[in-house]
Amino acid sequence: MSMPIVDDAAKVLADPAAYTDEVRLHTALGALRANAPVSLVDVPSYKPFWAITRHADVLAVERANRVFTNWPRPVLMPAASDEMQDAVGIRTLIHMDDPQHRIVRAIAADWFSPKSMRAMGERIDQLAVRYVDRMRDTGGECDFVQEVAVDYPLYVIMSLLGVPESDFPLMRKLTQELIGSDDDEYKRTMSDTETMNALAEMFAYFQTLTEARRANPTGDLASAIANATIDGEPLSDIDTMSYYAIIATAGHDTTSATIAGGMRALIEHPGQRAELRADPGLMPHAVEEMIRWVTPVKAFMRTAAQDTTVHGVPIAEGESLLLSYASANRDEEVFDDPFRFDIHREPNKHVAFGFGIHFCLGAALARMEVGKFFAELLPRLESVELAGEPELIATTFVGGLKHLPIRYRYVR
Repeated sequence: MSMPIVDDAAKVLADPAAYTDEVRLHTALGALRANAPVSLVDVPSYKPFWAITRHADVLAVERANRVFTNWPRPVLMPAASDEMQDAVGIRTLIHMDDPQHRIVRAIAADWFSPKSMRAMGERIDQLAVRYVDRMRDTGGECDFVQEVAVDYPLYVIMSLLGVPESDFPLMRKLTQELIGSDDDEYKRTMSDTETMNALAEMFAYFQTLTEARRANPTGDLASAIANATIDGEPLSDIDTMSYYAIIATAGHDTTSATIAGGMRALIEHPGQRAELRADPGLMPHAVEEMIRWVTPVKAFMRTAAQDTTVHGVPIAEGESLLLSYASANRDEEVFDDPFRFDIHREPNKHVAFGFGIHFCLGAALARMEVGKFFAELLPRLESVELAGEPELIATTFVGGLKHLPIRYRYVR
């Protein structure tokens, strides 16, 4: 029997702090792609897992969704958090496998269709104008993440759900605490219990919203979820709450990370910023490149449902795999000069939205939000530069910049 490949470089994937240091992270991931593309990671506080770092292998695992399941471990968390989540019983779309996944996904699928996105376009335009105006009104300097990039996509997704605007600040706080549970600045305390309390608070909020929508159905996504039935039965309380939670968090933090990281990339590549400003037709390519560049979802997990192999390495039934999107999106075998930000990149076969049956439900919405924001901002922006050191969030799941101090001047 061959010995499993163990490479110390793979330990970065279980270290939230590694994602705050892009040089350290990508040096390690590059070494793994070259020397140990399937490497066993066994570190304190986490259940062991196999790190999958090449683009082709990530796609192969995603395609084989019967061999590699989402349940029971879709996200890398410390073992204590795994157990706590099991006890709560949370089951979002990312926890489900077919056929259940397909049935539950269909509840919201129409809300993210091209037709629905066209209908949302006017609201997104209004919000893009609001936040570009807000930048103008701050006097030429701001923390772009905290004052713009966090709230704009939050307001979009909460508008879609039908949450009243007076509750948006609470949703911002709770989503940041949940996604930022590995970051000392965002999490409530050092306790996993407190993170679960943030989840419980979100669930309690949406329980009240569900009761209101069942009593008085409306034309928003919250009403569609609250009143959905499967085989004539409404969703269970935990499945209903889980649905809201994944829409609220996945529809917010990923897009805010992309907008913030895209802004930084355009600041650090002024020639490309000038090209994009001069030729708005480049925007679709630029948006895809921002998404690849940032890769807001760093990784997902899968579990082997049978004995199998990946890249010739034996994987036993019940063992976990981490699909490193951060690594796949810098794979030299797929992307020419992958560490170059290039708004002309075509094709751009990034896996930032996943692949296969679990391809991101909100991908079209995210693309629209990013494109509309920069289409509104760039013609009005005469100059922009960093006004301090950018800071990245500590995470092993979703994240990007948490601070981006910038200085800028609008066209008069």
